[in-house]
Amino acid sequence: MAEVNTGDDGGGKKKHGKQRAKKSSTRIDMTPMVDLGFLLLTFFILTTTFNKPQAMEINMPIKDDKLQEKDKNKVPANHTLNILLTDKNVVYWYFGVADPAKALPSLTKTNYSKDGIRKVLIDENNKRHNAFTQIETWKKEASEGKMEEVEMKEKIKVFRETNKMSSLIVLLKPDKESNYKNIVDALDEMAICNIGSYALLESNDLENQMIANANTY
Repeated sequence: MAEVNTGDDGGGKKKHGKQRAKKSSTRIDMTPMVDLGFLLLTFFILTTTFNKPQAMEINMPIKDDKLQEKDKNKVPANHTLNILLTDKNVVYWYFGVADPAKALPSLTKTNYSKDGIRKVLIDENNKRHNAFTQIETWKKEASEGKMEEVEMKEKIKVFRETNKMSSLIVLLKPDKESNYKNIVDALDEMAICNIGSYALLESNDLENQMIANANTY
């Protein structure tokens, strides 16, 4: 007959072996992460393509081969508007050149509002061949689809080259008390007011003294 194993050790006692704890697997299934990675990659590629960078348009100096060496650095005083940027969002402006050997020009105080320095720039720009209104008209026609953007830019370029000798020239001069936001706001006004010729310079000691004198009144 077949023998039946009852689990006894011969003495009537059952063997109780040591039971080991069942270990859980530490392996992580990364398969879903592959799909997520491709989805994120596709998202960033599309958003980068659609979101085109916007850069500030800067007008470079126009090369004039007929201009003599002695006249290259000359700026017509009656076309030069100096804008002095100082603290507390205060702006001073004057025309011409501050010469210590002559009577100093008077400063006019204003701010960055639409009725402040912007109005000054638009009025002065329109006094000279109605530049602001003419350029704004072309920009409006381009935005309405009546004119190609390439044609608009070419018209503005030719217009500025034709009237460069009588155009308004703006010199932006921040002092040590002005901040970065003041400079950015002033550069924005150049684009808004269609100023074709402008430069960013440091205010000199004489102009700093003029600002100090103006603040005492």
